[in-house]
Amino acid sequence: MRVAALLILLLTSPLVAQQQPQTQPQPEPPKQVEEFVPISQLPPQDQLPAARLLVTAYAFVWVALFGYLVSVARRLSKVQREVDRLESDIARGTRT
Repeated sequence: MRVAALLILLLTSPLVAQQQPQTQPQPEPPKQVEEFVPISQLPPQDQLPAARLLVTAYAFVWVALFGYLVSVARRLSKVQREVDRLESDIARGTRT
């Protein structure tokens, strides 16, 4: 039964592939604007949400800068603890 179904599928697939697809008329591409057009006169799909993008970019930069400063502060405190430990070892006269 499976062989018969596979054989029918293989024999009918070239017939289906030869059928011409119905073509729909292609819409005209939008015309290029040669001069300045104020944003208030542009259609909504052509307008970019500039304020939202700008705020998002500044927020990302501030968060990245804050994360970097926290990272530097943590590493600096770790180095300071190590320096303090070494100074106390030198004062006691022991070597590590």
